[in-house]
Amino acid sequence: MPIRRRPQRTDPAGADDAPGGMPDGRTARRDRNRLLVLDAALELFAAGDLNPSPEAVAQRSGVSLRSVYRYVQDREDLINAAIERHVEKIGPLFVLDPVGEGPFEDRVRAFVAARLRLYEAVAPTARAALLRTKISSTPGSAIIRERLAARRGMFRVQLARQFAPELGTFGADADAIMAAADGLTQIETIDWFVTDAGYTLEQAGQAMATGLRRLLGPGRA
Repeated sequence: MPIRRRPQRTDPAGADDAPGGMPDGRTARRDRNRLLVLDAALELFAAGDLNPSPEAVAQRSGVSLRSVYRYVQDREDLINAAIERHVEKIGPLFVLDPVGEGPFEDRVRAFVAARLRLYEAVAPTARAALLRTKISSTPGSAIIRERLAARRGMFRVQLARQFAPELGTFGADADAIMAAADGLTQIETIDWFVTDAGYTLEQAGQAMATGLRRLLGPGRA
């Protein structure tokens, strides 16, 4: 009797599926190794390598270079995928909840604390994303640029909602005050405090809180 070969079914990822749509060992291993690759890229961001090569990621992750290229097309695809992976991992930190509730001073403290927690989690990846937009003009870099703009816009909306009662008192000056407070509290500004100006994270937080009080609070000049 002739030996019957198992029919081969190749999905877009190049892995076989087990019966019933459940992933077989090969698919699970592929997914696990892909996460190892992306997390290795994130570790390199944190170590100061903001533009890691697939070779460096392969060495860091313990996954062969050949396999790395099964999961990403090139360096840019690798960095884009790592950034997306990181955003998924820290997604809850982007949320400010509750927003706009409580006395002014409580809202200042809550806002600054939330922004500093997010900064600690996202800083290396944010630096890598910003660098990518400066050194590359490819479609992939344009996507990163759009995501950065969307993130900044989200932070601006959070700020406006957190301090809506105060902003509502400025009349025609509200937009200018909002712009100043927004610039003070963006992730890139916190990074400037810490990496360029030599502030500790606590000092950066104190500077942000003082600036918000001066701009928005009852005792503003």
